[in-house]
Amino acid sequence: MKITTTTGVTRQRRRAALGLLLACSALVSPAAAQTRNVFPPQNGSLPSVANATSPTSNTASNTALRGSTSAQPTTNATNAADDQNQDDPSLATGTTPGRNQAANQEPPYEDDLNQPREEPLDRGAEPVETQEQPREPGDPTGIRMGSFLLRPSINQSIDTETRRSSGTKVRRDYLSTAIRGTLTSDWSRHSLTITGEGTLERNLGSSSQGEQPEANINADLRLDLSNNTVAHITGGYRFSRENDYDPNALGGASTQSGVHEFTGGASVQRDFGKIRGTAAIDLSRASYTDAKLSDGTIVSMKDRNRTGIDGRLRLGYELSPALVPYVEVATGHTFYDLRRDNSGYARSSQSYAARTGIEFDLGEKLRGEIGTGYEVVDYEDERLKSVGAVTFSGSATWSPQRGTNVDLGLRTTVQDSTTPGQSGWVEYRATAALTHEMRDNLIARLTGSSTLRNFPSGGPSDETVWIGGAGLTWAINRYLDLTGDVEYEQAGGGGTNDKIVRAGVGLTLKR
Repeated sequence: MKITTTTGVTRQRRRAALGLLLACSALVSPAAAQTRNVFPPQNGSLPSVANATSPTSNTASNTALRGSTSAQPTTNATNAADDQNQDDPSLATGTTPGRNQAANQEPPYEDDLNQPREEPLDRGAEPVETQEQPREPGDPTGIRMGSFLLRPSINQSIDTETRRSSGTKVRRDYLSTAIRGTLTSDWSRHSLTITGEGTLERNLGSSSQGEQPEANINADLRLDLSNNTVAHITGGYRFSRENDYDPNALGGASTQSGVHEFTGGASVQRDFGKIRGTAAIDLSRASYTDAKLSDGTIVSMKDRNRTGIDGRLRLGYELSPALVPYVEVATGHTFYDLRRDNSGYARSSQSYAARTGIEFDLGEKLRGEIGTGYEVVDYEDERLKSVGAVTFSGSATWSPQRGTNVDLGLRTTVQDSTTPGQSGWVEYRATAALTHEMRDNLIARLTGSSTLRNFPSGGPSDETVWIGGAGLTWAINRYLDLTGDVEYEQAGGGGTNDKIVRAGVGLTLKR
C-alpha cells in the first residue's frame, strides 16, 4: 500500500505493519506528550501542525497524517509552542493523539472563573480611589432642573448698626434677608454658570434711613470651540446705593442715589503652541436714581448716566504649565447721556492702558495672576485735566492646608468726579478673605479690604476706607446653618470721619 504525506514522500508499508504502528502509537502517546523526539523523522522534516490542518491539504492527506507517526512534533521549539497553546481554539484538534489525550486532562489550577470573587468585609480598608468619593458634609444636594443643577439658599438675620460721623451717633436695628443661588450646567461640552445674590434690609421702626439694599447677578457661558480655542460670553447686573462718605455722594441727603450697573462682554482665548492670545471686549452701563434730601427734596442724577465700551488684547508665553508671563494693551471710551452735566462740563472720556504681569498655576495650593501697568484718561472738556496713574491688578487663591483657603485681590480704577472743575481720581483697592474649617460642621471666616482714593493735586485730600470682619457658620444639618457676623468699617480723609460697627445673627436654609 502506498501512502503519500504532505511533503510528497511515498512510503511502502504492509497492512500488518500499519496496524502494528497504530497500536504502538496509541500505547506510547501519553509518554510522547512528555518526551521529546521519541520518533525522529525518517525521511526529512515533517510538516507542522499548521500545514497538516491547512485548508489546502486534501482529505486523504489529513487521514494519512492522523494514522502515521509523521504527525509528531519535529523540534523542541515546536513542541514548546504546542504545549503552551494546547488550549488555543485556533489550532486544529485531533492531529496528534498525544495532544488530544493531554487536552482531556484537567489543567493545573490558575484562576477558576466559576468561583465567586472574595470581597473584603471592610470596604474602608480599600484605597479611596476604588470607592465612590464621599459627599462633603456641608454640601447641599441641590435641585436638578433638566441638565442644570440649582443650589439656592436664603438667610434671615437680625442685625444692629452703630454709626459715628462728625461727632454724631446713629443706631439702627434691622432685619436682613439675603437670597443666594448658583445655577450650573451639566453638559458634555460647553458650560453655563449663573450666580446671584440679593439683600433686602428693613429697619425695625418707621424710618427707612440707612437701609442698604443690594442685588448682583452674573452669567458666564463658556464655549469650547476647539481643543485650543475657548470663548466666553458674560453678562451681569448689579444694584447698590452710594455710601454717605462716597466722594460723589450728595451732602445732606437722607437717601443717597441708587446705581444700576449692567455689564456684558465677550472674549476669545487661543493657544498657538506656547503662545497664548486673548482678545476681549466689554460693555457697561450705569444708571442713577434720584437722591432725596433730608427736607424731602428730590434731586435728579440723570446727568451721571453713562455707557462705556472697552477692548483689550493680551499675549502670553508659556514658560511652563505653571508660569505664563503676559503683556496687555487696552483702550476704552465713555459716553455720557447728556453732553454736559449740571455744572456744564463735558465728561465723556477716552482711556488708554498698558500692563504686564504673570499668570501662575501651582495646582490646588496656589494659582492666580498679578500685573502692573499704566493708565491715562483724557476728558472731552479741555478744562478737565487728564488723570494718569500706575496701576496694580491681580488675584490669587492660596490653600496652605486642607480646609483653609485664602483669597487675595488687587484692583486699580479711574473714577469720574461730579465736583465742578474736578476730573476724577485713582482708586486702589485690596481685598483678602480667609476661610478655615475648624470642624466638619464649623467654618470660621475673616475678611478685610482697604481702599485708597488718590485725588490729583488741587483736589480734596486722599481718602482711605478700611473694612474688617469675622464670622462663624455652624452647619446644624445638611440644609440648615446658624451664622454670626461682626464687621467694622472706617473712612477717613477728605473731610470724612465715619466709623461703623455692624453685628448680626441668622439662620440659612439651603437646598
